[in-house]
Amino acid sequence: MTHRRALPFASRAVPFAITVSVLLAAATALVQPGPAGAQTEERAVPLASLPAPPPPLGLPLLQEQVSCPLLQKRLLTALGSELPVWSITVADPQGRLLADLNGQRSRLPASNEKLISTAFALDQLGPDYRLKTQLWRLTDGTYRLTGEGDPDLALPQLQRFARLALGSGGAGGVDGNGRLPSLVKLELVEEPAQTWWPQAWHLDDRYAAYGAPITRLAITSNAINDAVMNPPARLQSLLQKTLAKQGGTRVQLSVVSARQAMPSTAVLLHEESSAPMHNLLSLANSESHNFTTEVLLRQAAGTWDLAEARRRTMLWLAQQGLPMQGVYVADGSGLGRDNRVTSRLIASLLLRMSQHPYARNYLASMAIAGQRGTLRNLYKGTPLEGQFHGKTGTISGVRAISGVLDTADGLRFVSAISNGAGSPNPTIGQVLMAVMKVELCPGG
Repeated sequence: MTHRRALPFASRAVPFAITVSVLLAAATALVQPGPAGAQTEERAVPLASLPAPPPPLGLPLLQEQVSCPLLQKRLLTALGSELPVWSITVADPQGRLLADLNGQRSRLPASNEKLISTAFALDQLGPDYRLKTQLWRLTDGTYRLTGEGDPDLALPQLQRFARLALGSGGAGGVDGNGRLPSLVKLELVEEPAQTWWPQAWHLDDRYAAYGAPITRLAITSNAINDAVMNPPARLQSLLQKTLAKQGGTRVQLSVVSARQAMPSTAVLLHEESSAPMHNLLSLANSESHNFTTEVLLRQAAGTWDLAEARRRTMLWLAQQGLPMQGVYVADGSGLGRDNRVTSRLIASLLLRMSQHPYARNYLASMAIAGQRGTLRNLYKGTPLEGQFHGKTGTISGVRAISGVLDTADGLRFVSAISNGAGSPNPTIGQVLMAVMKVELCPGG
């Protein structure tokens, strides 16, 4: 019988990070690989090869030895001759390694990479965090628009900013006779164009909506049907049209670097907030939205310098006591083909996040088998429906599904990653069904 009890993720506060000074130097030494090709291929990429530090006090660490030989045998049978292209790890809340097949082999994760980025973002920013888009006025009367990559920024917000820039709503531009200013100078603050796409993203992907450029001011996430290749130009055009409708005021628009500091004398006129972190996490994990995940990675790291953001993400992972050998973070979304993870890392991360103070927020962001997100059409009408919260991942030649399975004997943390499997979805279904059979692993 299918049971639907609440998943008992922890809600208590626990110490979650440890300081490991040697890891800082190691993470700093990582070198970003060059652009990847369009096809799945094994390429030489820099991989961390450090021993896992001890876990934070009171948190379980994933064990090294497999403790459930019956489940291990069942999974071996399910994979058959395709064993070499699969990595599968299954753990329980006590850290027991119930099954592990090629769990330490480095694999392309596709969008399973988002589990890393969203965990990092939730830990660093908290569940109440919102992205900000702000309009400032400088001392010379120039207006400056800044942003943090709100994926839902759209025309209504632009219209509000435009009205303020024209002097309505107390912006101070209307003269004593109620006339609008003859000229409005507006600066758009943006990242350099050469940083809009991670280097690991293939050129063909950059034209698709899922590969839209990552910018601070992004109307509809820089995508319509396809990617918007020049977001500042589109934003300028929309603002010009909006301002022109407000009385014919002449508008002078320019783009300034986000690396340029805001003058201390600038006055904040208006702020638009994004949806809360819960919505952002769900957009990233449940719907697998690349743009949102890339923004969250940068905001969590406190920098839009992707190389530095990646380094800080790697350092954070190591500080959690996770197995880092064979792991490399190339971007936040998993679209880049230089990303590398192991199924042990992902299962260990899921285990660690189950003990996090924001564990329920993390779990709630995932897709649900047969019900929601990218898993809505998978495993419907099976015992897995409603019982598996997970993250899918798909790029050419890669299929990965990792998440948390609710069983009669408690939670199971599962990571299944294939690089070259023929029919991965049914195989992952067999894996999850085997994990549901708790009688295979007595003594849990």
